[in-house]
Amino acid sequence: MTRTQDVLASASDRLAAAGVESPRVDAELLLAHVLDVPRPKLLIIDEVNEPATHELEGCLLRRIEREPLQYIIGTAPFRHIELAVGPGVFIPRPETELLVDAVLPALRRIERPVVVDLCSGSGALALAIADEIPGSRVVAVENSPEAVAWLRKNVMSYLVSADARSSVAIETEDVTDPALFPDLRGLVDVVVSNPPYVPAGTEISPEVQADPAEAVFSGEDGLELTPSVIARAAELLKPGGVFAVEHDDSTQAGVLALLAADGRWRDIVPVRDLADRPRSVTALRR
Repeated sequence: MTRTQDVLASASDRLAAAGVESPRVDAELLLAHVLDVPRPKLLIIDEVNEPATHELEGCLLRRIEREPLQYIIGTAPFRHIELAVGPGVFIPRPETELLVDAVLPALRRIERPVVVDLCSGSGALALAIADEIPGSRVVAVENSPEAVAWLRKNVMSYLVSADARSSVAIETEDVTDPALFPDLRGLVDVVVSNPPYVPAGTEISPEVQADPAEAVFSGEDGLELTPSVIARAAELLKPGGVFAVEHDDSTQAGVLALLAADGRWRDIVPVRDLADRPRSVTALRR
């Protein structure tokens, strides 16, 4: 048996030496994962047995190689939900939670709103909205087979849970297809999207390198897919419907220009994240 605090101190030092940004937090989350306990419970666990120490060592070696923490643990938190994640799907980031905040006021004014999440990935936005707006009808759109496997897992987990009070459907469609969802055109209340948006050649962390490249990069300027996302949103939304899209912190001007040039939008508003970086844009369908 080894003292818990000694285990955590050693793990934290090794993660810090490997360049991990939050070594103590990661060490605690990995140990909590190994012990199958909530992280706060570590405070009342005095010692770690040898099998758990051995299992932790395997997790630490993976994290020292800069494998994403979420892949090792198998889940990623997003607002009030936990999502299953792993190789082949983009790991949801905290800044994307702001897209949910951006559309909640409108959704709360609508009885049984219809929502479409374009480039859904793991289903983070779709399922967060389903969770926070009971009675909503949500459609999650994703065409990567690897990501769809994780999306199906997360949607099924939600639908069979006791908290499921909304409907969530999966559509394996391509957002560049102009014929997308003819039956929903002009009927959707909210469209959200966290598409790939990093300009090609941008230096990224080892953890982001583990994400699927097609979920991260979007052409030389980071805006290759954005015109299609804007066009699909305009086609789907009813007049006055809300659109919220995330973008790279270097491309907000480009997104604003694309929305203005499209001609189908009003009240176009740039949004900054909690670190005061330009991160997303909202707009209303004319």
